Amino acid sequence: MRHPPRSVLLAVAGSVALVGSVLVPVVTASGATPACTVEYTVPGQWDTGFQGSVKITNNTAAVSAWKLTFDYAGGQKVGQGWNAKWSQSGATVTAANESWNGSLGTGASVSAGFIASWSGSNPAPTAFKLNGTACNTDTEPPTDPPDPGDGKAPALHVSGSKLVDAGGKTRRLLGVNRSGGEFMCVQGYGIWDGPVDDAAVQAIADWHANTVRIPLNEECWLGLSNIKPEYAGANYIDAVKALVARVEAHGLTPVVELHWSHGQYTGNSAGCSDVYATCQKPMPDMQYSPSFWSSVAGTFKGDQAVVFDLFNEPYPDRATSTATQAWQCWRDGGTCSGIGYEVAGMQDLVDAVRSTGAKNTIMAGGLAYSNDLSQWLTYRPTDPAGNLAAAYHVYNFNTCSNESCWNSTLAPVAAQVPLVAGEIGENTCSHGFVDQVMKWFDDRGLSYLGWTWNTWDCSSGPSLISDYGGTPTPYGIGLRDHLRALNP
Repeated sequence: MRHPPRSVLLAVAGSVALVGSVLVPVVTASGATPACTVEYTVPGQWDTGFQGSVKITNNTAAVSAWKLTFDYAGGQKVGQGWNAKWSQSGATVTAANESWNGSLGTGASVSAGFIASWSGSNPAPTAFKLNGTACNTDTEPPTDPPDPGDGKAPALHVSGSKLVDAGGKTRRLLGVNRSGGEFMCVQGYGIWDGPVDDAAVQAIADWHANTVRIPLNEECWLGLSNIKPEYAGANYIDAVKALVARVEAHGLTPVVELHWSHGQYTGNSAGCSDVYATCQKPMPDMQYSPSFWSSVAGTFKGDQAVVFDLFNEPYPDRATSTATQAWQCWRDGGTCSGIGYEVAGMQDLVDAVRSTGAKNTIMAGGLAYSNDLSQWLTYRPTDPAGNLAAAYHVYNFNTCSNESCWNSTLAPVAAQVPLVAGEIGENTCSHGFVDQVMKWFDDRGLSYLGWTWNTWDCSSGPSLISDYGGTPTPYGIGLRDHLRALNP
């Protein structure tokens, strides 16, 4: 699914006279690294007001949400601010993360600012706490409690046309997509769009979902130079690993998926002209995508509960002149007509995963943004582990969005391999269409995941929820009530 654009609103107030920065000293014993550091500065001050700024650096384990507190001794009052939710009670000022900058990896920093009033004197605060831990000192931070949950996410493998667990019981993947990891990092805003802490995952579980699909960005995972370091490489990988572990702790199956990739494409239906992984490309690229999957598979190969979804929505059919060329490009990659970069085919990605020794279940979506599986069986890649499933996406505006098409093109695939609708949805802010989809898939014991567990406009996202506590939109009500009825 393509995404609505994000924007960051920066507040600017009046004209200011620049003054010298006020830096709070870092006091540690024997050169020890503090749990967190805060740089407090006053870039500008005038007769009755000033502009303040804080730069917060987290030196301990990555967090998915942050809250900074400090006290004013001169009666200062904070007004409007940016890059954080600012509030004040008495002398105590609180800055809590916005939905788009809550992730703070080890060594990562975030800056926020505000406009405040003062009179008489304007002394800088001398003590700061991040999530309750003292900053700028070597005080040891508290240890986070373990994530709750039963930890019973099942190890999965393919058996004929079904997904089964280690005991041979058939498992359907029924749940949601959790978008954010594919776009926040490359846009420079963070890693996740909104909270992914234990409460946020519990809210998904409360819908009686059993699966969460997690879209990723290959440039962020590989730590390429165009990504901010705090959102790239080890910081990004650690954040993904933490979310996967949290999902599993609630008994939910994590599906990790390559969503946005490198490679410049400006042809038919191009999502952007950028060479970087800032939109959906028609196919994965040979330069980075196999490396991405080698690394991801190496990271999770010891955990059979993790499912790999090779590439979000291929559309080489929009670039090539014939269906045969498109399907050959899909499977074999290489030089594909109409695509200017060297393509990694599905076989290349399967080979990259299996070369690590990973035997995890793999999903592969077809053409036309994964909406066309008409020749999937003919061109399916060879999987030496025998753990390959077909992925399908369907929205009310797709070509294959009715029972006639499902009966003719999906049913033959579902008779031979597991079929997972990795994305289902509609842009009507209602659920009449997804109700039809779920019934067809239910009648055949197949899997489906709703797009998306994000608080966007349900007509442009489409979005299942209006808040991360799990309040459904009029569209999301259909999936929530259906999952609860299936798994009371």
